Amino acid sequence: MAEERKTILAIGGHGGDMELTTGAVMAKYAKKGWRAVFLGLTPGEKGHPTLSAHEYCKQKLAESHKAAALLGCESMFLDYKDAELPRNDEAAYKVCDIIRELKPTIVLTHWSGSMHKDHENTHYIVKDAVFYAGLRTIERSLPHHGVSQVYYADNWEDPYDFKPEVFIDITETRDLWIQAMNECAYARGETSGFNFVDYYSALSKVRGEIAGFPYAQAFAVRPGSLEQRVQFFHDKDDYLVNL
Repeated sequence: MAEERKTILAIGGHGGDMELTTGAVMAKYAKKGWRAVFLGLTPGEKGHPTLSAHEYCKQKLAESHKAAALLGCESMFLDYKDAELPRNDEAAYKVCDIIRELKPTIVLTHWSGSMHKDHENTHYIVKDAVFYAGLRTIERSLPHHGVSQVYYADNWEDPYDFKPEVFIDITETRDLWIQAMNECAYARGETSGFNFVDYYSALSKVRGEIAGFPYAQAFAVRPGSLEQRVQFFHDKDDYLVNL
């Protein structure tokens, strides 16, 4: 019997959050045969200067799905509204159910120290969801699933006490990631004037220089972990994730 395909799941407060901060790593895993899924808890639909939230929602969803497809990934969303994401058990159980459905080995999400309410709430929603998903005694429609590793993305809006500790070489997927992000109007700077593609592509060079790679994306981990400069995230059972 063929070995079950492993999954990496990136969970963001808005469509585009994880694509920008983890997209090159997600593409790298997808190229190695993993199922790579982006989950947006909201579309991030209230950030356009001229379009209504309804109009921009449709645009954001289309852009997110296209960017994910270019990266070799999937894109899915919950139905919460931008700037109104609640930090409660209802949201945590919705994410818990997706974790039990997808059975990811690795989860990527926001760091807790954020200037954005939705990002901070996402961090704690995911923390609770991972906990609930792994408990046998919490009965849901699907059986429990334990997530092996959780990592926190390097996001300029989540800077408080963020310490980059894991550096992943993205040299092979960086160009594809930039191409994918240029499909998104906000990433090109058309909604706020801030060119996210330029910022994060430059940041990948900075993180790469620190790590000894041409380009890298960086992640924080729970307190107490050592700095790591690696090709892939470590698995708890293997020195490198078994691909």
